[in-house]
Amino acid sequence: MSSLFDVTLPPLPMLVGELVLGLINGGFYALLSLGVAVIFSLMNIPNFVHGAFYMLGAFCAWLLLTYCGVGYWPALIIAPVAVGILGAAIERTIISRARGLDVAYSFLLTFGIALIIEGVFLRGFGSFGQPYAIPDLLQGERTIGGAFLPSYHLWVIVASVSVCFGTWYAIERTRYGAYLRAAAENMPLVRAFGIDGRRLITVTYGFGVALAALAGVMAAPIYQVSPIMGSSIIILVFAIVVIGGMGSLLGAVVSGFILGVLEALTKLLYPQAADAVVFVFMAIVLLIRPSGLFGRAEIAVQGSAAIDRSAGSRQILSRRGRIVGGLAIVAIGLVAPFFVYPVFLMKALCFALFACSFNLIAGQIGLLSFGQATFFGGAAYLAAESAKEWGLPPELSILTATMAAAALGLVFGAIAIRRYGIYFTMVTLALAQMVYFCAVEAPFTHGEDGIQAVPRGVLFGVVDLDRPLDMYYFVLAIFAIGFFAIFRVTYSPFGQVLRAIRANEARAVSLGYRVAYYKLWVFVIAAALAGLAGATKAIVFQLATLEDVAWATSGDVILATLLGGLGTLWGPVLGAFTTVGLQSYLAPFGPWVSIVEGVLFIGSVLLLRQGMVGEIHRLTRNYLMRQRTAGAAGTSGGALGAAVKSLTSNLG
Repeated sequence: MSSLFDVTLPPLPMLVGELVLGLINGGFYALLSLGVAVIFSLMNIPNFVHGAFYMLGAFCAWLLLTYCGVGYWPALIIAPVAVGILGAAIERTIISRARGLDVAYSFLLTFGIALIIEGVFLRGFGSFGQPYAIPDLLQGERTIGGAFLPSYHLWVIVASVSVCFGTWYAIERTRYGAYLRAAAENMPLVRAFGIDGRRLITVTYGFGVALAALAGVMAAPIYQVSPIMGSSIIILVFAIVVIGGMGSLLGAVVSGFILGVLEALTKLLYPQAADAVVFVFMAIVLLIRPSGLFGRAEIAVQGSAAIDRSAGSRQILSRRGRIVGGLAIVAIGLVAPFFVYPVFLMKALCFALFACSFNLIAGQIGLLSFGQATFFGGAAYLAAESAKEWGLPPELSILTATMAAAALGLVFGAIAIRRYGIYFTMVTLALAQMVYFCAVEAPFTHGEDGIQAVPRGVLFGVVDLDRPLDMYYFVLAIFAIGFFAIFRVTYSPFGQVLRAIRANEARAVSLGYRVAYYKLWVFVIAAALAGLAGATKAIVFQLATLEDVAWATSGDVILATLLGGLGTLWGPVLGAFTTVGLQSYLAPFGPWVSIVEGVLFIGSVLLLRQGMVGEIHRLTRNYLMRQRTAGAAGTSGGALGAAVKSLTSNLG
C-alpha cells in the first residue's frame, strides 16, 4: 500500500543543478520582464520589440569581440548603452507617434519593428548560432550541494539580482523615479513644474531597452548568439509580466525567478510539459487574480476594447449595392482560375476566410485576439487526421474539424472574455501556446514533419477533388458560405449589438444587454470560421504542420486585416490576397518576407489605420460630399442668377 505513495526524487546534485539552471533562466526572464514592466508602467506600451533588443545586445557583444577585439567586460557597458540609444531613437521617431492610440496599436507597432530587426539580422547572419567565449575571470566551477556549477552561471544569478534590485530602487525610491512616475500619470502637470517629461519618457524607454541588451550580453556565453533568440523568449517574457501584473516592477522580477525555477523543475520531473508550464501557470493565475499576482485591479480593466473605436469605416453602399458588389466578386471568382494560378487562389481564399474570422471579433467588437491560429491550425490537424487515418470523406472531415474548433472556441472564449484590453490579448496568446505545445508533443501530429499526404477524397461521393479545377470551385464555395455567414452576422441585430458594445460597453450593459453572452458567441463563431478555413487548407494542400498553429500565423492574419481595413467587410479579403501575394513573391528572398511584413505593420498603424478598403471608403465619401456640395451650390447659384436677371430686366 505504501508503494502507491512512494515518490522517486532525483539525486540531490541533479536537483541542485536544475535549481541553479532555473535561477539562471529566471535571471534572464527577470531582466527582460523588468524592462517590459518599466516601459509599460511608465509609458503604457507593451513593448513586443523587447526580444529583438535582447538579441541586439548579444550580437553587439559578439561583434565587438569578433571584429574589434573588445572583450566581455567592456561589452557589458558598451552594448546596453548602444542598444539603449538605438531604442531611444526608435521611440522618439516611431513609437511616440502611436501615443494617444489604444494600447493594442503600440503592441502591433512594436511587433512590426521586431519583425524588421529580426529580418535584417537573419539576412546578414543567417539563422545559425554564433559561439561567444566565457571570460577568463569566470572560468572554472564551484561545488554547491554536491553539484559542480560553472562560475559564470553563479555570476549571472548574482548580477541579475543586483541589477533588478537597483532598478526597482531607482524607480520606486529616488527623486528621478518620482519624476518618471509623475510624468507617466500627468505630463502637463510635470511640464508646469519645468520638467521635460517628454525627455524623461524617451530616457525611460532607452533604459528599459538597455536592460534587455544587458540580458543579451550575459546570455551570449551560455546560449549561442542567433537572430531568432529574441523571438523564442519574448512570448515567455510577456507571459511572466502578465503573471506578475502589467506595470508591476516587483511582480516582474519575482515572477521571472519563480517561473525560471518552475520551468527547470518541470524539465526534471516531466520534460514534456516544460515548454507549456509557464502558460498553464499564467492561465491559472489570471483566472484567480485577473490583474496578476502584484498588479493593480484598475489596470486590468482599462477599457473593454483592445482596438481603437475609430478603426474601420462605415459602409458607403446600400444593401442593393452590397448585393450587386458581392455577385460581381463571385463572378470574378468563377473565371479567376482561367487567368491566375489556382493554387495561389486557393491559398488566398483560405487565408481570406481566416482573416474575416479575426475581423469579426476585432473589427466588430474590438477584441484583439492573438490566438486565432489555435482554431485554424487545430482544425487543420483534425481534418488531416480524420481524412488520412479515419477515412472520412472531405466534407465530413471539414465539418468535424469546424465543430471541434467551435467547441474549443467555447472553452477558450469562456476564459478569455473575462479579461479586458491587453490582458485579453495575452490570455488568448497563452491558451494558443498551450495548444501549440500539445501539437508539438502529440504523437499523431508527427512533430515538425506534420501530417503529410492527406487524401483530398471525393466530395459527396461524386466530385473528385484531385482535379485542380474541381478543388478550386470547392474552396470558392467554402469561402462564399463562410463570407455569407459573416455578412449575416454583421448586418443582423446581433451585429448591431456587437458594434454598440465596442462603442460603449458600459452603456450596453445599462441598456440590459448581456455583454458576456454576445462576446462569447461572437468568439465561438469566429473560432468556427477560422476552423473552417484551416480544415479546408489542410485538404487543399494535403498537409497540416506546426506553422498552422504557431503564434506567428496569428500575427500574419492581424497584418492582413489591418492592411485591408479593420472593421470593413471586404478589407480582410483584400488584405489576405495582398499578404499571400507578397509572401509568394518574396519567398525566394527568405528574410525579406519578415522585413516587408514589419514595414507593412508599421505603415498600417501609423499611416493606414483604416486600411486600404477604409481609405477607399473615406475618399469615396469625401468625393460624394464634394459633389453634393457643388450640386447644392450650383442649384443655389442658378436660382440667384435667375433672380438677378429678373430684377435687372424689371429695372430696365
